[in-house]
Amino acid sequence: MDKKKTIAIIIIFILLILLIFLAYLLFQKYVLKTNFENDVLSFANKNDEVIFKIDKITLFSNCDTKNKTGSSSNFTIENLYQYTDMAIFINSTSKEEKNLKNTFKKVILDNIQYTTPPELGQPKLYFKGFNQFAKSDIIDENEITQNLDFIITSENEANLDTPTLYNNLANPITLSYVNQNIKSDYTITDTSTPITYDGSLLKKCNVSLSSIACKLSFDIYITNNLDEEFKCSVFIDVPLQNGEKSLYDGNVNVTKNTNFIFYRYK
Repeated sequence: MDKKKTIAIIIIFILLILLIFLAYLLFQKYVLKTNFENDVLSFANKNDEVIFKIDKITLFSNCDTKNKTGSSSNFTIENLYQYTDMAIFINSTSKEEKNLKNTFKKVILDNIQYTTPPELGQPKLYFKGFNQFAKSDIIDENEITQNLDFIITSENEANLDTPTLYNNLANPITLSYVNQNIKSDYTITDTSTPITYDGSLLKKCNVSLSSIACKLSFDIYITNNLDEEFKCSVFIDVPLQNGEKSLYDGNVNVTKNTNFIFYRYK
């Protein structure tokens, strides 16, 4: 075989390999496109109806201190902390009576993130008993270190001082964001005005509101009684001011209308 024929065969062979490779790439692209379209279609079919949503969150912000010692001329505090209690109301958008589709079988809170952490203090998230809402008590064993798996009940009466939700969505999720040790071993020398255990402590301790501002997020997972699984990401901007009133004036109470949708993913 002469040299020209050999070169021609090699060129044809290389072109053939390139064609096969291009065909493979086009096939892979088609498969990826088809899979993506199928995933999108499947997701759309699962979410053609919104079953669960959060349309209201009530937030109550205040301050307190764990230990206090005082005299006639000064006042020393230990562990000045700011807390924000939150009541998260999950509702069903379904117009049907409560059934297997729009009731709880399982609810989990997970993936706590401090997207904008405070400059001062140590932020943590706790479960808050319903009857303790807007009170300054911190129960250490209620800290959510990884996730929180709620007890789901259909009983007429339940212990709402534990992480318990009625399966018919009757009570909100109650949590408490606590930012501890904003100031510790701090002495207030101006005792001419009474000490009040609320947000005014921040002003007396020369703590700027901007230094304790925080944004956090977490995910809530719901499994209904058809074993369909839903997820919603919740974003909280800790309220330190409401109109002209700020935490320096005592406490801040805000109710926010929200539109957090639970998307079905399984």
